Amino acid sequence: AAHLSPSVLCVSVCRCSLMGFDLNRHWANPSPWAHPTLHGVKELIIDMYNNPKINLEFYIDIHAHSTMMNGFMYGNIFEDEERFQRQAVFPKLLCQNAEDFSYSSTSFNRDAVKAGTGRRFLGGLLNDTSYCYTLEVSFYSYILGGTASAVPYTEEACILL
Repeated sequence: AAHLSPSVLCVSVCRCSLMGFDLNRHWANPSPWAHPTLHGVKELIIDMYNNPKINLEFYIDIHAHSTMMNGFMYGNIFEDEERFQRQAVFPKLLCQNAEDFSYSSTSFNRDAVKAGTGRRFLGGLLNDTSYCYTLEVSFYSYILGGTASAVPYTEEACILL
C-alpha cells in the first residue's frame, strides 16, 4: 500500500506534507509541484481506472483519530439506494470481525468541507462498483463491546483491522 507522507510517521502526528499541505484536501486538483506524491497517486489511480484489465474495487484512506475511540469509517452518500446499501456491507463486515471496530461510529456523508478528500473525489470519479472509504482508528484505545473499559492499543497487543 502506498503511503503519501512517510515523513509524518517519523517527525510528527499530522497528515501534512513537509511543505505543510494537508494532503487529504487536495485530491480535486493536486499540484505536481506542491503535492507531487498526491499528484502521482491520483494519476496512477486514474490510469488503473481507465485500464480495462484492472477492476479497481476499493480505495481506503487510513487515518489515526485523536479524540474518538475504536476504529470506524466514513463513506459516501449516493442517490442510488442500492449502491449506498452495497457500500455499507464492508463496514458491517469489519464490525462483525474486528472487536475494535464500531459500526455505530461509522458515518456516510457528503459534507462540502470533505469535497477535496480522496474518499469524496474518487467516490465521484470511479464507477458504481468501486467503494471509497476513510478508515479512522483511535490513537489511544478502543472500547470493548458491552463494557466501559478502554483497551489501549499497544505494540504487543496490536489488533489488525
